[in-house]
Order: sequence, then structure tokens, then C-alpha cells
Amino acid sequence: MLRWILGGREAQGSLEKSSVLCIGEEQPKNWFTELQVLKGHFDIVRFLVQIDDFRCASAGDDGLVLVWNVETGERLQELRGHSQQITAMTTFTCDDGDTTHTSLLTASSDRSLSLWDPDTGNRVQTISDLQSSVKCLLVLERLCVFVSGGGELCVWNKDFQLQCHRPNHSDTGITALIELPKNCLAAAMDKEIVIYRLTVSTDSSISVAEVRCLSDHQDRIRALINVNDGLFASGSHAGELILWDAIEWNIMAYEHILWEESQACTQAEIRLAAPKPSEMSIQHLTTNGRHILAAVGSGLYVFSVLTKTVVAYRKAAHDSNVLHTMLLSDSELMSCSEDGSVRMWEIQDLPLSAEPASSGFFGMWTFGRANKPSAPPLKKVVDVPNIRMLELTGDLIGHSGAVQMFVSFRENGLVLLHGPPADPVEEWREAVPAPQPGTVPEAGGE
Repeated sequence: MLRWILGGREAQGSLEKSSVLCIGEEQPKNWFTELQVLKGHFDIVRFLVQIDDFRCASAGDDGLVLVWNVETGERLQELRGHSQQITAMTTFTCDDGDTTHTSLLTASSDRSLSLWDPDTGNRVQTISDLQSSVKCLLVLERLCVFVSGGGELCVWNKDFQLQCHRPNHSDTGITALIELPKNCLAAAMDKEIVIYRLTVSTDSSISVAEVRCLSDHQDRIRALINVNDGLFASGSHAGELILWDAIEWNIMAYEHILWEESQACTQAEIRLAAPKPSEMSIQHLTTNGRHILAAVGSGLYVFSVLTKTVVAYRKAAHDSNVLHTMLLSDSELMSCSEDGSVRMWEIQDLPLSAEPASSGFFGMWTFGRANKPSAPPLKKVVDVPNIRMLELTGDLIGHSGAVQMFVSFRENGLVLLHGPPADPVEEWREAVPAPQPGTVPEAGGE
């Protein structure tokens, strides 16, 4: 299900909330209110992509791709053609010199790839009988090609002609792809990041070669993102956040987020019991080039790219795992969770009465620095200077299932993807004009 969110506030009802995170009905910094629920899918919706400033597309296990107008909530197109669930979706914008057109690119468990025109709803290109299902897609607009990842890495041109391919030897296959400088790609495969280089010959043919394998993670890689032109980042199931040089592929910073189960009052050491995997797993990473926001278990973790240090975090930002995050500015962010909540946060200075980073609330995490540790059973607590707190400023509640992700259309609103069981798409809308970062918007009507 999709929801579209509009500016203003409605009464929040009597839903039970954590006493620590109860913000109440007066939320002057929360300018969203639900506008309508967009229904049309018959099964779990897993993907939501922005086409342009006024349209988005949703897809999931029913094999359907639906195109929506985010201004009116109207369903514009229903793209049918896949016989099984959608496994990946992205936009494909190609500039032929005279015009620029954005298409939708989808992959399915039926081992097919399809290119769609969102204006007409027509399937422009398709190819079936692939060797394996595609798990991720990456468009290289500069070369006007796209890359599919799964059981093998394949490079295709805009006419769906296979340019080159390379099998991989991981049981999990390729789960994430990002573009790097100098015609290189980074592919996440289980615990490793494999670097590939594309070579374009004089006759415009393309070849691909593996040039490096980065084996520094101790557990499965869950997130892989570009940070800026010179850096990329990866996060693992074991709570490892690694910042990489995008050209030399060296580690620039390493943070290992560890959960503390018990602490002896008379000792300066924290003993680490076996943590629950979900409590330390990095589910999602996002960045604005200056900060990296990590969803870690049910908590949030903000890392400065410039200083390569932790600047703020909250151990229990939600009641369940955080699934998606977004940086609104350097001091404002948003997150959603399996518990059905969508929350707005602001980075603020700690109150004077707060406990030091080596005990109490902040002592529940430890932060490794620079070099990768060998995961010993004992770790010293590292004091984190100038760390700040995440203050809850808004709570968008009332969703029937887990909120899996959201897409911001700025003043046109926010589209949420949540479920099961209902799997709706919801639209919420901001007040117009949208408030500038750091300002306090006026609250909407009840």
C-alpha cells in the first residue's frame, strides 16, 4: 500500500507509544498529514522509485508496476507483463542528443528484464530466459548502458543487447551495485565487495574484468552506497560501517557498532555477550555527501564524512528494526520502521545533565576507530567527544504494517510504502511553501 502525505496535523489517537519517545499531539516541527491511501496492488509492494517531480512507480510480488501522479494520487498507468514477482526496479534515462526520456527498467523472478514507457504504459523492450534471476540493477547513463546483477554480472545496451557478462562464484550472488570513477563498478557479494572495470574499445564494444576483491567485512553486506565522487560506504549484518576510497579502494574509516549486554560497575571494560543479529545489523545507509546515516537494528547512527567520527546516535529510535532513512539536512533526518512508525529527528546538543559517553545510555555502544578490529570478546569503552543527541520532533503514526521505505517529492509531499498485511501506498503532503532547513514551520489544521 502507498500513502501520500500532506502538510498539517491530524489528531493522533490513542495508539500506545514508548514513554521515552512519546512526543504528544503538539508537533510544531512536523508539517505532514495523511492525504490519501493509494490502492491497486494485490500482493506485497517492495519497490518505489521516483520518475520525475510529479510521478512515481511502485512494484512488488504481484508482478505489476503502477505509475502514480503524486499531486493528485491518480493511478496513471498499470504495466503488466511479468508473470512473477518484481525483484528490481530503477529508472533509465537516455539522452540521444535531441531529447531526454526516462523509462522504467524492471527485473522479475520469471527471469526476464523489461523496459517500459511510463507515459504510454507500453513495454518497449524485453528479454527472457536469463540464466538466473536479477537481484539489482544499475544504470550507467554516461555510457547509455545498464548492468544487471544476480547469479552473474551482465552489461546491456539500451536496445537490450548483451554487451558482456561475467559469472560470479558466490552462493548469494550480487545483491547491490554502485558506479565508481574510471568506468569501475562495485558489487556486493556476501561478505565481499568485488571491483569490476568496464573497457570500451574503439568499435564501441564493452568488456568487463574483475580487478579487486575487498574482503574486510566479517559478515554479509547489507548496504552499499556512493557518498561522493571520491568515497563510497558499505554496511554489514554485523554492524560494520566502512568508508572506502572510490579510486584506490582503500579503507578510509571503519566503525564497528557493538551491543553491550552487561557491564561491571567496578571495571572499565565492557564484556560483549552474543548480540541478537537484528540489534546490530545495518539495514540501510543514506548520505548527503557530508554525513552518513545508518539504520542499525532499531537505532540510528550519524557519521561525519569530514571528521570520520560519530556525531550523533540513538540506540532505540523505534520499537523494531529501522528499514529506511533520509537526511533532510545536516541536522534533520527521517526514519521508518517495522513497527509502522515514521519519525522525524533533529540533531541537538546534549543537555548538561546527560551521562558521559562511557556509561549509561551512550555506554551501550562502542565505536572502533580507523583500523578494523579482530572482534575480541573484550573491548575498552572509547569516549566519543562532542557527540550529540537525536531529538524526536515528529511522529507520523497510524500505519497498519511495517513502513518499508519512503520517497520525498519536497513540496509535493512524501510517499510511503508499507505492509503487509495491507501493503498500501500512502501519500502525505507538506504545507506549502515547504519550510527551509533549520526553520520551524507553522502547524497545519487539525
